[in-house]
Amino acid sequence: MSLSLPTPPDYEGAHLRHVMTSAASALGLQGFENRLGLPAANITVVLMVDGLGDALLARYSGHARFIASAWRQASRASVLDVGVPTTTAASLASLGTGATPGEHGLVGYDVLAPELDRVVNMLGGWDAEVDPVQWQPHASVLQRAASAGASVLTASRPKFAESQLTQAVLSGGDFTGAARMDARFSRAAEWIAHQRPPKGAVRQGPAPKQLIYLYVDELDKTGHRYGVASPQWLQMLEMLDAEAERFTADLARRYGDQASVLLTADHGMVDIAPEHRIDFSAREDLLAGVRHTGGEPRLVQLYAQPDAEPGEIAAAWIEEFGDRAWVLTKTEACAAGWFGPVQERVAGRIGDVLVAAHSDMALFHTDRVGTGPLEMVGQHGSLTEAERRVPLVRLSGA
Repeated sequence: MSLSLPTPPDYEGAHLRHVMTSAASALGLQGFENRLGLPAANITVVLMVDGLGDALLARYSGHARFIASAWRQASRASVLDVGVPTTTAASLASLGTGATPGEHGLVGYDVLAPELDRVVNMLGGWDAEVDPVQWQPHASVLQRAASAGASVLTASRPKFAESQLTQAVLSGGDFTGAARMDARFSRAAEWIAHQRPPKGAVRQGPAPKQLIYLYVDELDKTGHRYGVASPQWLQMLEMLDAEAERFTADLARRYGDQASVLLTADHGMVDIAPEHRIDFSAREDLLAGVRHTGGEPRLVQLYAQPDAEPGEIAAAWIEEFGDRAWVLTKTEACAAGWFGPVQERVAGRIGDVLVAAHSDMALFHTDRVGTGPLEMVGQHGSLTEAERRVPLVRLSGA
């Protein structure tokens, strides 16, 4: 085992998996726990900004003045942990179900489906033979909130309306799609207004409790392509800030403190220089005994041949990368609490050996994934502070 292991995710404390359930509880819905102590509201918008780690918000707060003004107030902001790995599929699954990775089973970007003996994608390229509802059987928070009497909306890209990831962890309620960021904010505002008269207006019956999940992925896409230190990424951050300010001000004007807008993220991101993007495809010594590779470039998952010893595979990777990565066997990682409680149906999806980079490095198996991913500048997946800490900011509300 590598030395100086990171602390495991704080699944029982200030963690991303409690955001949606706490928001539902703050609406007064039965069956949910307000673990994060969110104030009561009648309208709650969970603004999920893909890739906006807390360290990035701190570093570039001058490009997000509206968001940063709330982030600097201790009464309105906190820092959350995310799960392992620090990747969109795993984090959105925890947000959407309230479960740990070891419970929901989306334990990486690419993971092994043991029953198929092949690696399958958990984000945008699900295998046709993988049923998302069977793969992840826990009811989503959105489904549960709708069953508890709330009006529920997802505002996201149109292509995600019926995606397998949505079916697995974010189904429930209405869906409105828009390709542009500003249109997603506008569609969400229109949906709220359609069901609820503005502050001071005469009402016919009680207004519904409303839970809105608003997804923004432009920062993540821009960071992967250009890096988080790029002018393009900073421009996108400024655009997000402007849209969040406009949207929040409109809700405050219409509904006052009834409306709460919560901003959070699924992971942070670090830029990796080209010379530190390492292709290990030709390394027979590192791939000896390995049947499949999966995971992410910052957290590689190695699946052993039936007759191979995971400890021997781990030893080879420790010898090569032990000063730049945490290398653990699955047994060690699970014992350390990396995935939270691990259900039996999930255990086989986790790599027999995990290689989590803690230095400026990303690892690629181009024989499996091709050379395209080598062009990605921004990366995430590991357990460094920059990748695992995300903000929770109350942009409006009481």
